[in-house]
Parts: sequence; C-alpha cells; structure tokens
Amino acid sequence: MGRILCAWSPNWAIENWRRRNPSAEALEAAAPPPPASLVPLPRRLRVGGGSDRPSSSSVAQRTGEVARRASAETEGAQRPFALIETVRGVRKVAAVDAAAARLGLYPGQKGTDALALVPELVLADVEPEADQRALTALVDWCVRFSPAVAAAPPDGLVLDVAGLAHLWGGEAALVADFQGRLARNGLSFRCAIADTPGAAWALAHFGKDGTIAPPGGQAGLLAPLPPAALRLEPEVAAQLERLGLKRLEQIFALPRAPFAKRFGAEALTRLDQALGRAEEALAFRRPPTPWFARLAFAEPISAPEDLARVAFDVAEKLCARLEREGQGARRFELAFHRLDGQAVPLRIGLSVAGRDAGRIARLFAPKLETVDPGFGIEVVTLAAEGVEAMTARQARLDSARDAEDGLAPLIDRLANRLGEDRVWKAVPVESHVPELAVGRAEPLAQPPEAAPWDPERPRPVRLFRRPEPIEAMAPIPDDPPVQFRWRGRLRRVRRAEGPERIGEEWWKRPIEEAAPSRVRDYYRVEDEDGARYWLFRAGLYEPGQPAKWWLHGLFG
Repeated sequence: MGRILCAWSPNWAIENWRRRNPSAEALEAAAPPPPASLVPLPRRLRVGGGSDRPSSSSVAQRTGEVARRASAETEGAQRPFALIETVRGVRKVAAVDAAAARLGLYPGQKGTDALALVPELVLADVEPEADQRALTALVDWCVRFSPAVAAAPPDGLVLDVAGLAHLWGGEAALVADFQGRLARNGLSFRCAIADTPGAAWALAHFGKDGTIAPPGGQAGLLAPLPPAALRLEPEVAAQLERLGLKRLEQIFALPRAPFAKRFGAEALTRLDQALGRAEEALAFRRPPTPWFARLAFAEPISAPEDLARVAFDVAEKLCARLEREGQGARRFELAFHRLDGQAVPLRIGLSVAGRDAGRIARLFAPKLETVDPGFGIEVVTLAAEGVEAMTARQARLDSARDAEDGLAPLIDRLANRLGEDRVWKAVPVESHVPELAVGRAEPLAQPPEAAPWDPERPRPVRLFRRPEPIEAMAPIPDDPPVQFRWRGRLRRVRRAEGPERIGEEWWKRPIEEAAPSRVRDYYRVEDEDGARYWLFRAGLYEPGQPAKWWLHGLFG
C-alpha cells in the first residue's frame, strides 16, 4: 500500500514574489503611507496606480478613512499586499496575503474594488512563469525526502513516502521536518499523508494541517469535508452544495450509477481515486526508484575528507540492501544537499552491474573535487538505477568472469573520467557498405552473432574514417588504375583485383534520394613496394566527365 504526502501552499505566489524581491519587503513594512499613496517602489510594484486606481475624487473622499487607518497602524507593521493579473482586459486580484485577507480582500476580486476598500493596498503583477520555475526547483529540492516527487500545479506537490518514514522516526516527524525546513526558507505549507493522492490532497486543502490518515482509514477523515475536496470542477461542486450535499459522507451514501449520470463520470472517478478504488497516475519529476539511501547529519559537513567518508557510508548502506535482495546496479546518483536548499548531484556508471561500496566510492572520489559545499552539507542521498539480478558465484571456478571483473574496474574508471560515449567496443554489423559494417557496443557486452564473412571479398585491416581523395590514371573505365597519387607521392600499381561494385542501401532511404553517384567500384591494388590499398571509383562512368577516385583503406 502506498503512502502519499501532499503539500499545499495557500500563499505560494505571494511568498515566492517576496523571495524574488527581498528589497521590496521593506517598503511593504514601512510606516503608513501618505494619503495619495505615491510611495516610490521597485519595478512591477506599485501602490494603487494603473488602470485600476480610483479616481482623484474617490481618493479625496476616503482621505479621512486613510488617516484613521494610518493612525491605527503600529510602526513597522506590514501593509496589505496583493498580486494582480489581467483577465479578459480586466485587472483582478490573483492572490492576497494574510493582512489583505483580514481586511476582506480575496482572489478574483476586481482591482478597483480592492483599492476602494483598502486604499493603502500594495499591488504587484503576478508572475506565473516564475512561480512555475520555483515549483520545479522545489520538486528537485524535495529529493532529500523522497526519490519520487511530482508537482501539483500551481501551488503544491506530491511525495511518495512509502517505506521512508522510519528514516525520520515516523510519518509525523517526517512532516514536521519537511514543514520546518520550508518555514525557515519563508515558505508555509499545509501537509497531509494518506494512502492515495486524492485523499492526501483533500486533507491538505480542507482538513487539519498535518493530518496523517492511518493506512486504509482515510474515508472517516474525508467524511466531514466539502465536495470541493474531491478536486471537482467548481460548477459541479457548487451544484452538489446547492442540492444540500455539503459533506462527503453524504456523497459516499449515494448510489453510484445515478451519481455518475447526474454529475458525470469524472466526478465518480475522483471519488474512487480518493477512496483508493481507482488508480491515479502521477507524473514524477524523475522515474521513481525503490533503491534509495539517505544519510542526515546532526551538524553540517564541508571538509573534503568528510564528503569522501559519507560517500562510502551511503554507498555501503545501499549496497548492503542490494546484496540482501540479490541485485546490482549499473548507474548511481549521489546528491549532496546544502543548507541553502541547493542539491549538488554526481553520477557514475558501471560497465557491469555491481554492488561493491568501495568500488562505487572510488569512482565518485575524483568528482568530489567539483562539489561546492556552500555553508555546509546537511543530507546526502544515493539512488541506484539500472538495477538487475546478480547471482552469487565462486570466483576460483569462473575464470571468464574473473577476467571480466579484472577489466571492469579499468573500464569504469575510463568511462567516468572521459565520458561513457568515449569508451566502447567495435562489433561487426551485417552490411555490405564498409562504413556500416562496424558498430559500437558496451565494452563488456557480448558481440552479436553475425554470419561469417565471404573470403572472396576481403576487407582492409585499417579502414579510414573518411575516404581520402586521390589522383588516379586508368586506361579504360572498368580497368583498375595503373598509378595513383596519394598524399603527394606517386605510386605505381603492380597488381590489382576488381572491380567489386557496392551500392548504397537504397531500401533504407526514400527512393528519390537514390542516385548513380552513390555507386562505388572497389579495387584491391598493390604498389611496387608491396603495400596494398583499397581504392574505389565513385559513380558510374560518364563520357567527358573525369572519374573521381578515393582511397578507403589499407591492407596489412
């Protein structure tokens, strides 16, 4: 059974705007403004103003009210603040802070109405793109709590915490740590844990903050919540309340078929998802992996030797679990989580699946030099990917695997230092086109089974990456050259064989791209010094057109 933590920030847009504009917060908390509300503010921030500012006459009529409000405010008190957006040409309030909400302002209200009620209201333009980027960054930050995190736009996220709560001493301690870290960064979140994303979402938005539903017991906690807790369309939720269905327990008692017919199949699906009767797909930021280990420190660390030690410790912790399950992994991601919320990830790969903590830590060691600990590292996590079964074996009786294991560490060091795409093994590919007859494979991969090569068509030991142009002289079109000049030196041909005509793989490309110029006539020639070459003439012979000759490889 899964366990889902849903976190929702009621003031996400407001709090993120203040984090992006720290210098403007002092202006919001300044002494009471003058009646005209013409305090100079940073870009995108204004008091009144714009198309929604009341007229001068209305401002004059409210001068007395402004004065009364100003005298009532204590020095340093924060002034009400709201974000505003344009909807179909009308400026409307998108979000309000707690001070503005206490004065009766709410999202969706016209900007002119909000300023008429609260003339000292501070307004700024909403920035949905910046809020979305901040939410994505928060999802990445949450990997210290769970490897499976999904965004719940526009102001929430979902974490799969199944099997992780014991790392904090229980789900309540996990929620407390999660909320405390966010609060220290100026972000307030309401959280709830339940078996399903729908139930966790409902409890976080409409239940008591910090609610933890016991496994299989979310129905009782959902019962007193309003219909909107099912994530229904606003029109459907409003219709349910007009019919007197103001609590979910009333909806639970309704017959399923009439309910779906009256309110739609989506409403029934949302109900089933909340109660765990229907599955709900979550789009996690990264593919969830059960192979995850985490270490938290009482005091932040930053010394290079400490980073190396904890890299081994967390690898030993994860590898012990892999060994118990008879598994090994090909890729590992080590992440150092700093006090400022930033995560520094490091990645390594193995040529064969492994679970040796010492070997993994040694591969990470050269990369630790790139880690900037900032003000300190508080959490380190390690995730394994490409997990596959590994069978136990007796080393002395498996000489082939012993040789492979002796080569694997060298390949791993080269691949992680130079890049995985730079360490590979050439394998044969069944193709008559010379450039396509060789492919790349993993260094220790078994080569594919290929048909034996025709001895009547030998190929050079060294094939050039690209054919090199030469100047050749041939008596008639189908004869081999009698001499050719390559790299500035004239070579006279003593023996020659050919031609062997090789065409392109026309069936792998559109037929209109096939052309006679792609046909090649290859010759094996030997010069007076005994050196052997593989030459070809490109294209078919055309009277009056000089032939184009190329050198493609060298024999022995």
